[in-house]
Amino acid sequence: MATDQFAELLVRLRKDAGRTQEEQAAAINAVSGRDTMTRREINRYEHGQNIPTNHTLAHIAVACGLSPEHLQREAAAARARRRKGARPEGEDQDDVKRRTLLGGAAVGAAAATEPWERLAHALSRGKEIDSKAAGSLVNRACELHVRESHLTARELQSEVESHLDAITAALPRAGENERALTIAAGETAALAGWVAWDLGDEPRAHAFYKVTMDCAKNIGHPPLRALALGYASYGAATPEKAAELLIQATKDVRGQGNAAAAAWLYGRLAEEAASVGDHTNALRALDRARFAYEFADHTAEQAWVRFVTPYRMDSLALSVYGQLGRQELAETADQAVDRLGRELPESGVVVLGDLANALLRGGDVDQGVYVSRQFAAASDARPTTMGRARAQAVAAQLPASERELARHLRQFAA
Repeated sequence: MATDQFAELLVRLRKDAGRTQEEQAAAINAVSGRDTMTRREINRYEHGQNIPTNHTLAHIAVACGLSPEHLQREAAAARARRRKGARPEGEDQDDVKRRTLLGGAAVGAAAATEPWERLAHALSRGKEIDSKAAGSLVNRACELHVRESHLTARELQSEVESHLDAITAALPRAGENERALTIAAGETAALAGWVAWDLGDEPRAHAFYKVTMDCAKNIGHPPLRALALGYASYGAATPEKAAELLIQATKDVRGQGNAAAAAWLYGRLAEEAASVGDHTNALRALDRARFAYEFADHTAEQAWVRFVTPYRMDSLALSVYGQLGRQELAETADQAVDRLGRELPESGVVVLGDLANALLRGGDVDQGVYVSRQFAAASDARPTTMGRARAQAVAAQLPASERELARHLRQFAA
């Protein structure tokens, strides 16, 4: 058990990042470029037996997405408590030092203000990092895309941005691992952009998407650009602008190993075409999405396509048919209900919203109300921007007898 508030802070930072002590040591080694930190040393820090040096504190800070100055300030206070006991802190030399430590000598690219700026700065640099440490960073980027399916944007934000800082600090020493780390950096930045958009910060989202595209350009990896364009399409000013982004994105995922990504992007293109009543292009894009998905394995392709499940494909079809008023809506809704069964997928808020809307539009009011209640409960538990948009649509379709449920959904949408 931690014996000092600084030790408790170190424990909390590690747990907030979702890491074991061994994983925390690996993350710090990835930042420092040396294989010197061990699980045992992390344990000593977290039990208050040792206080890290300022040099080590800077690496811990970057690995956890904090400014080095913050951790150094807290460590200085912990050292003062050791020397003087638990009496209130006064203004002493440590207090003066901890306000000026590092000064202009921030670690690596950490001198930049925002995570995307630090990554952009690091992309132009080079050299060595251990392959094991690089693999740990890449795997963590993959894990974050998986965790996105069951965490809220607010819960995910600090984890994603701190990991982006860890990769950024490692990139200047990437060596032969530069391509793998740059892809992981781009994927992490895109997820950070998606989270920012979900939290309503569109300028921040745009900045993250831009640096993802910089990563793609740097190493010649078009699918990475497709990821950024696909996410950015949700925040496009008009359906026509969204379609423009998505058409480019579909070109970037041609070829083997990108089937799930292509299915998602064509499905999105179908949604945008349907939103302006373009039946021909919407149905053509939906057919292409379904064809691509026949060759897809969302568990074996890029980590960022894990959300492209059969449930999500149902959701895209329901969205398209519902907007176009197509007769296929009722049959597709029945199929979606059968597939969904009693088990809600972790990323199922959007699926439930589209399904509820489809059932109500198709005239199956009892089932539509039942699914609408499931959707409302899931939305309350995991609020998202996409969920809010669907809440407004579902509320508009509910019968007059469900006035209270409609009011709840409208409040949520607002």
